[in-house]
Amino acid sequence: MKRNFMVILTLILALSTVLAACGKNNNAPSSAASSSAASSSASESASPSPSEEVEPFTLSLRHIQIGEPQKFRKAILDDVVKATEAEVPGLKFELDGIEDAVNRFTKLPAEMAAGNPPKVFDLFGGNADALKYAKAGRLLDLTPILDELGLKDKFLNVFGQFTLDGKIYGLPIGGNMEGVFYNTELFQQNGLNAPTTWDDLVKAADTLKDKGITPFAIGSQAGWVPNMLLNTLIGRQVSAGFPNGLTDGSFKWNQPEAVAGFTVYKEWVDKGYFTKGELGKTYDDMLNDFAAGKAAMIFDGSWRSSAFKAGAVAAGLEGKVGFIALPAIPNAKGDQTSINANYGNGYGFSSDLNDSELKAVKAFIKNLYNDEMQLRGLLEDGVLPSMKLSDEALAKVTDPLVKQVMDTMKNASSSFVHFDSVVQKAVNSESEVQLQKLIGGKATAQEAGDALQKVQEAENAK
Repeated sequence: MKRNFMVILTLILALSTVLAACGKNNNAPSSAASSSAASSSASESASPSPSEEVEPFTLSLRHIQIGEPQKFRKAILDDVVKATEAEVPGLKFELDGIEDAVNRFTKLPAEMAAGNPPKVFDLFGGNADALKYAKAGRLLDLTPILDELGLKDKFLNVFGQFTLDGKIYGLPIGGNMEGVFYNTELFQQNGLNAPTTWDDLVKAADTLKDKGITPFAIGSQAGWVPNMLLNTLIGRQVSAGFPNGLTDGSFKWNQPEAVAGFTVYKEWVDKGYFTKGELGKTYDDMLNDFAAGKAAMIFDGSWRSSAFKAGAVAAGLEGKVGFIALPAIPNAKGDQTSINANYGNGYGFSSDLNDSELKAVKAFIKNLYNDEMQLRGLLEDGVLPSMKLSDEALAKVTDPLVKQVMDTMKNASSSFVHFDSVVQKAVNSESEVQLQKLIGGKATAQEAGDALQKVQEAENAK
């Protein structure tokens, strides 16, 4: 705005201009979210002058933060929604919270096929999700928006599973790794060391089982839960090619290394290391059994660290839980300090947005992806940040369990993603079926690998 011109205007118009400028200052991005003039420009464009009429509009937002275990993550989302609605005149979010697997494998694929996904939605990266939808033209290219908001260089190297032809189509909200949570009190009471070696782990499992304590709580009613451990068991057996080689045929489900992973899992089933009747147990049951002291360990994602603190679902274990990566497997061919870790889940946005919706999306991104919210996600929910945090911010991390998770990830020599972000939907579904058959004694390790490879080859041929 030009001051010389304002002098010529009437007092009323000058007053309107001042008020508009104030509104722009109120809507400017926080210092945590932006440090560039581009961000201020984006905020200004979202704020009409007082003389303009604001047309109310809604923006659909699909999330998976449902239930007690997700309450901290939902609180963060609610605050972002509230801030964005306050910033964008006329905006009202329409939240739709559903279970993770239902969104990923049922609702979102159907909506994408029909061309009517929500405007904002939970999105997984990789060939089976984000890249497939990007190729179909369903996802908003976020590359220019990140440049406009001054955010691109503030992220860690996390866009691999969301990038197609150099363009970014999704924003990981944070990262995770998978490993062993163990009840330090139960271990001490039974004279056991922290299970940092394979021998320690096996000794602990055998000792606990003999004393009537389930070594590992697990709920395998949903196949993705036991698949977490299987993914790491296979990854540790393989020197190269897993899991990316599955889709180009350079790695096969029925080659000896993959079968070895299934074999270890089956051995643990036969030894009674897992919850009895695990196929009838849910993911929530798994946590409840661990929290109640019925089991001494769980193999789970690092996000689970948020459950063991005051006010959380398993608050009784606050200060009584440790975390380690799966110990090195003797004679396995893979890198034994490598971990299953990735930044594969976040938010995507529909490519079909009008001007008002696009302004709202930019504000949503700015309000969610900043130091404040990333630090909250780490402190409150155990989600590893996808953005670069300052030393000052990291110094606020005092939870010993969260520190163990971060140190474990930092000390890993390499990482590999979960195969469900790489393989086709039919292959992932078959992996769950075959693992459940293995658990139930209806398939051998080799038979599971052979069956999976058959489906993999059929999908690769399409």
